[in-house]
Amino acid sequence: MRRYLLAAGAALVLATGVNGAVQAQPAPAPAVAVKPLDATERRDVLQKLAKTLEANFVFPETGAMYAAMLRANLASGAYDGLTDPDAFGTKVTADLQAVASDGHLRLATETAWQTPRPPAAGIPASAKASGPPGLEEAKMIGDVAYLRFNQFVDEAPEPEKARAFLLAHADAKAVIIDARPHRGGGLGVMDAILPLLYAKTTHLLRMDTRAGIEDSGPLVEGPTLVRQASPPTLVSHDHVVIPDKGETRLQKVPVYYLTSRRSASAAEHLALAFKRTHRATLVGETTRGAGHYGGILEVGDRFGAFVPVGRSYDPDTNWDWEGKGVAPDVAVPTDQALDEALKLAKAKGAHPN
Repeated sequence: MRRYLLAAGAALVLATGVNGAVQAQPAPAPAVAVKPLDATERRDVLQKLAKTLEANFVFPETGAMYAAMLRANLASGAYDGLTDPDAFGTKVTADLQAVASDGHLRLATETAWQTPRPPAAGIPASAKASGPPGLEEAKMIGDVAYLRFNQFVDEAPEPEKARAFLLAHADAKAVIIDARPHRGGGLGVMDAILPLLYAKTTHLLRMDTRAGIEDSGPLVEGPTLVRQASPPTLVSHDHVVIPDKGETRLQKVPVYYLTSRRSASAAEHLALAFKRTHRATLVGETTRGAGHYGGILEVGDRFGAFVPVGRSYDPDTNWDWEGKGVAPDVAVPTDQALDEALKLAKAKGAHPN
């Protein structure tokens, strides 16, 4: 069974192990030669992908459109000349995007999923490129607590590491969360740290998942995911933060959230949550615009497709960031965002070095 994520494009194919924990599949040894695609494999991949999108894509009508295009292209021989697996994945992805653009949807070989991709055209690198998944850096800048995330990793010890840092520095005068290189992830880190930052129970965003996906979706109901009324084709939850009762000092300090045009998916979820609830000031650039969460599903023996199965949005306005991104409150070039946030924190009484 594949794990659904809020990720924008994982560097590793993720699979659920026998103990329920997400495990990264090791990269295979370099092959001497790549087996070329033949007609049988192309047909198998296209047929399976069409069925997968029909059954799983968050919008049933769009999933049906994708499937119809794939079947029509298969019948017309549109892919007959493609024997290179990577070229085939690229072409199929482009055809899907031409039907309906989606910031996550992609077909690629397992090897390609295991290879980090450079920023998309027109998305500049920030001062420091995105590194390994998780919390890359946590430090004090004077009396300002600073955390830099490359990805929200739900598996232990990542959520606990971020929470422990904030608990250890609960006397900070401001908090800066740096999501400029952030490429996605899950809700676990948010659920670990947001109770330290919110003073009252707050509904952040609504999350609609295609009904029937792994017993009503990749989201597990609990204290932070509260079921809401929804049409038959969807299962809706509100993502809720419940304040920490034991440590409340950070619930009163200013929070700054740094964004860039590379900040994607789960990073955008938190950006809109902060902006909608007015709990943090967004500093930097408008985010990437990848708003439909999902996960990598196997399609044939050596291909996987990131299939979006849900969307997060503002329940008051029905607005989401797919294809648009979340705009900052204070717009500055990416590489100036930290300095600008420190200036704002200083104006509020903090004393950064």
